Amino acid sequence: MSHRCGVRQAQKEKTRRALLDAALRLLEDQSLSSLGLREVTRAVGVAPAAFYRHFRDLSDLGVALVEESLGSLHHMIGAILAGQDGDAERIDATVAAVADHVRRYPAHIRFIARERHGGVRAVREAIAAELDRFADEVATDFCPRLSAEDWPPEDVRMLAELYVDHMVMTATAFLEAQAEHPGAAGASGASGAADVEDAVGPAGAESAAVAVGAAGAEDAAGAAGAAGAAGAEDERRVAATARKQLLLISLGRHHWRDG
Repeated sequence: MSHRCGVRQAQKEKTRRALLDAALRLLEDQSLSSLGLREVTRAVGVAPAAFYRHFRDLSDLGVALVEESLGSLHHMIGAILAGQDGDAERIDATVAAVADHVRRYPAHIRFIARERHGGVRAVREAIAAELDRFADEVATDFCPRLSAEDWPPEDVRMLAELYVDHMVMTATAFLEAQAEHPGAAGASGASGAADVEDAVGPAGAESAAVAVGAAGAEDAAGAAGAAGAAGAEDERRVAATARKQLLLISLGRHHWRDG
């Protein structure tokens, strides 16, 4: 009996995960307010009624995506703040961590950037609540480093909000830099191979590949290399700007009460 319940729960979690993943994919090119419930269930291959076993509606699914998208970022930045003492080290580690997070979870960052001011109230409020909680965590970390005489709680909170807003802005800038150089060489290569086989059949495809493979590979490698170099340069530019901005925040913190 318990084994059957375990299997049923595992299947339920698998379906819930599939619904979240499908929604994220569909939200790459549209907002949550324009997404249809049947679009999501069709992408997963389940009946619309099955959706309601996991979420009340699409806004409920959106709130779950908010928690998933921002939760891991909280832990990552919190660990950096706790583990680095010097301003320069903390700034470098923070910018590098945000860049890596965007590379690993671009769909989540895109979702937050678009829906932070989007048309679904529950999701806007969930994002605001998560960012407020994030600011609370940052303020708690900052407090022992700041003089209580010079830094009343409301000023510490203001500093924490600046830091959090900067993280969101930096993540969005990294996302935009990546979007300008998506690196579609792999997809083009797969499509090209399929076209060859359709034209000459499986047997002829091997011969055709020998004939055009070297030149095609060289062209693809050159294009991919150029796109990769341009993308890396854009990321370096975003990172340099983010470091300067964080340094300005840090300098302001040190001289907050001067004069």
